[in-house]
Amino acid sequence: MTGSADFEPQEWEAVLEGPTSAGLIVMSAERGGSFREAFAMAKVFAEARAEHGESELLDELAAHRPKMDRTRAGSPEELREHALERIGAAVALVERRASEEELERYRRFIETVARRVAEAKDERAGEGPISESEKEAIAAVESALGG
Repeated sequence: MTGSADFEPQEWEAVLEGPTSAGLIVMSAERGGSFREAFAMAKVFAEARAEHGESELLDELAAHRPKMDRTRAGSPEELREHALERIGAAVALVERRASEEELERYRRFIETVARRVAEAKDERAGEGPISESEKEAIAAVESALGG
C-alpha cells in the first residue's frame, strides 16, 4: 500500500491539496453558499476517516485537515486554472507511486469532494441541486483527473 512515506514532503503536500483544489473550483463557480460548501468538504473528509482501512493513501489523506494552496489568484479564472493544474499534478504523482486501485480511489475521492460541494447549496430556486456553472466546474475537475 502507498502512504505519505512514499512521497517527498513537497509531493505529499501536492497530493493533500488535490481534493481541496477540486472543492475550491466548484465553490468559485457561483457566488454564495461558501459556508455550506466548506462544511460539505469537511464532511467528505470525515466520512473517509470513518471508512478507515480501505486504502492507506486515503486513510492518511483523510487524517489531515484539508490543505489549500495559498497562492493568490487575481481572478476566479486564475484560481480555477491554477487549481486544475494542482489536481493534474497530484494525480500524476499518485499514478507514479501508487497501485492502479489506489489511484482510482484517489480520483473518486476528488470527484466526490467536487460533487458534494456542488450539492451543498440548497438555496437555489428552481435550478435543481447543481447549477450549470457547477456542472461545468465538475466536468473540468473530471478532465483534470484523467483516466
